[in-house]
Amino acid sequence: MITKKNITFIINPISGSVKKNNIPDIIEETIDKSLFNYSIQETEKAGHAAEIAYEAQQNGIDVVVAVGGDGTVNEVARSIVHSNTALGIIPCGSGNGLARHLLLPMDPKKSVEIINRCVIHDLDYGIINEIPFFCTCGMGFDAFISMKFAEAGKRGPVTYIENVLREGLTYKPETYHIEDETGTLIRKAFLISCANASQYGNNAYIAPQASMSDGLLDVIIMEPFDVLEAPQVAIEMMNKTLDKNQKIKTFRTKHIHIHREKEGYIHYDGDPVMTTADVDIQLVHKGIKMIVNPDGDKSKRQPNLVQTAFSEFFNDLNIVREDLTKISRNTQALNKKLIRKFNNR
Repeated sequence: MITKKNITFIINPISGSVKKNNIPDIIEETIDKSLFNYSIQETEKAGHAAEIAYEAQQNGIDVVVAVGGDGTVNEVARSIVHSNTALGIIPCGSGNGLARHLLLPMDPKKSVEIINRCVIHDLDYGIINEIPFFCTCGMGFDAFISMKFAEAGKRGPVTYIENVLREGLTYKPETYHIEDETGTLIRKAFLISCANASQYGNNAYIAPQASMSDGLLDVIIMEPFDVLEAPQVAIEMMNKTLDKNQKIKTFRTKHIHIHREKEGYIHYDGDPVMTTADVDIQLVHKGIKMIVNPDGDKSKRQPNLVQTAFSEFFNDLNIVREDLTKISRNTQALNKKLIRKFNNR
């Protein structure tokens, strides 16, 4: 006789831009009742998902499923680290970075089917200034944009890109003192990201080679660049080639300490928080159990519609960049000609 596992679904009804009214029906129709006893709870306030998950873990629940975006996933996951309770995900957020890294289906019914198979791996997670993260964390421009995104009245990739394009024109890079096991370096950077998983969300790959089982963080230092280079950086993020960019410096480490010029925002899994000038980040090896997609094969993955649309959008911007470059060169040549003419008078 098969012993049934106990599973709790935690639904955040307001996360992301995906309606979740039909999620309970999908769970009821799709969950394998011969394998699971299940319950469904909805969150009622900020932090409620963490409370429900912690209580479930304390009561010996085998699997807790986060139904929402990366923020909901973070709340649930940080409540069950170092326990026998596994994390499942039904991605319903605006970015779904962790779910996409794990190659989980974006379709709720197919996600429940993955949960039915219940293949569990022990995976890594990170801690930034005592706050757990499971996908990425960072400071600089991406933390600044996370703050702007949180303040925006609407979610989704379009809002994110609008903020990136608008704020990126005036953002001023900071100088960072970066220390790890090998020593200290000083860099002026547009952003510093520490990645446990490969992407921010929406298939924007900040760390294409990152693994959640290697015991290491991928540290990405993005050096300052001008506005004409921005479209190329965006294209490379979508095409998983950002690590080849000359403005990008990467290395791997278990622990990193960063000192910046002043206090400011950091982000953990896309959620911004104000913190001190000193930022400490470390990797916890195999500290959480997660349900994974046993059929996930990155070599067979096809670009989704969002990725394709973004690539086309930024290709158009790249054409504009080339035109602006030509105009800039012509303007510079004209200025030199005028200066020579003026000096010869």
